[in-house]
Amino acid sequence: MPVSGSLSNVDWEPSFSTVAVHGGQEPDPVNGSRAVPLYQTAAYNFTDAADGASKFAWSKDGYVYTRMGNPTNSVFEKRMAMLEGGVGAVAASSGHAAQFMALTQCCDPGHNFVSTSWLYGGTYNQFRVYMKKFKIDVKWVVGNEPADIDAAIDENTRCVYIETISNPKHSVPDIQAIADVAHKHGIPLIVDNTFGMGGYLCQPIRQGADIVTHSATKWIGGHGTSMGGVVVDGGHFDWSASGKFPGFTEPADGYHGLRFWDTYGYKALSAKVRMDSMRDLGPCLSPFNAWLLLQGLETLALRGERHSENTQKLAEWLEAHPSVNWVLYPGLKSHPDYEYTKRVFTNGAGGVLTFGVAGNIDQVRAVVDNLKLCSHLANVGDAKTLIIHPWVTTHQQLPDEEKIKGGVTPDLIRVSVGIEAFSDIRRDFEQAFEAAGLPTANKAGGDPFDAALRLVSGGFMGEKATGAPRPGTDGTVSVEA
Repeated sequence: MPVSGSLSNVDWEPSFSTVAVHGGQEPDPVNGSRAVPLYQTAAYNFTDAADGASKFAWSKDGYVYTRMGNPTNSVFEKRMAMLEGGVGAVAASSGHAAQFMALTQCCDPGHNFVSTSWLYGGTYNQFRVYMKKFKIDVKWVVGNEPADIDAAIDENTRCVYIETISNPKHSVPDIQAIADVAHKHGIPLIVDNTFGMGGYLCQPIRQGADIVTHSATKWIGGHGTSMGGVVVDGGHFDWSASGKFPGFTEPADGYHGLRFWDTYGYKALSAKVRMDSMRDLGPCLSPFNAWLLLQGLETLALRGERHSENTQKLAEWLEAHPSVNWVLYPGLKSHPDYEYTKRVFTNGAGGVLTFGVAGNIDQVRAVVDNLKLCSHLANVGDAKTLIIHPWVTTHQQLPDEEKIKGGVTPDLIRVSVGIEAFSDIRRDFEQAFEAAGLPTANKAGGDPFDAALRLVSGGFMGEKATGAPRPGTDGTVSVEA
């Protein structure tokens, strides 16, 4: 008789919220634990010499070393693949690690990839600065227009990279159209679906994306406690068709001539990330963090609904406020991508918005400093409402023109809306606006980014709070008694 509590028992297609609770897990066959057991171990016993040799050769299923695989991590990976509609997934130590592994599986030294410039600041800087160390170039496109992406692709381009909802500009790309462009050139589309809330809002693979990445630190975990990332393999890209990916089709030096495409077929990407990137780079997810992220997934659909509901309400309230110049949120009718978002996103328009207040930069800072309930920090996707001023924080290292190209203006405040009572969130912003002494806004309409360069050069900035790191500062914090 089958053990109860397993999706393998059901003969129907379970819903997203059910998969988020049960996906990838079979009840513990040893002790009957209903919760996913935490395997906090570095390595695993072999039954004999032949068992060890077979597992090291990847000719036998099993675990060797937690850098390449762990039973707790495996449940998280299987669940994420199911939620995103992929054929496999590999957990990583962070979203940054996940996207780096995905990109470097597509690109070798001398290659390039095409990316929108409307990106999270950390991603923008990784692409702009760090990828150069590997002689991999990024070709920037301002915006998400498929025709512009098409024009940027050349003979050395090996993939296209976009975000489901660009951070912080909140543009929503046409994933299917961009996937068609990439596939016309024989290259894959990578989509960072972090703002898609673990697949709750949007599942890019079902719209043509080939690889999906997440910072699982955000809505997947949901409580701001655990760093993590994941690469999801869509399982429909033919790595052999174009001749552009010899790493998949030619003999692998590290595995005695194994050919990943011949051996793993449409699961070659996830196999190669695990067996190649994870083995040699080592950005593995801690089993404890995987266990915490699994706890987060169980309530993802409930939290996602509340996040989206609260964000929609806050966006509408801000848009009507007399001291707010503009609001960007794809759930607003004023947003240029509103109709597309409504058609493609299944459960709301996301949990983050940006807005600009009337006044100068000192008044922007005053809004941030006077918020009492909202937390001022560099994260999104927490159960708590979080705010940040990206111009002087997440995008601080970029030149002003690069910030604006990346979708950041001096007056922009980003809000990751939590699951608190909306009345309390609204009241906190009301009192902060009052304390900041904001003037009446000029609601002239139009794209706020068109005026950003004038703000920078027209006295808006006042005294800048940014500057070079202090001598001796190494990122650590000393606490004096």
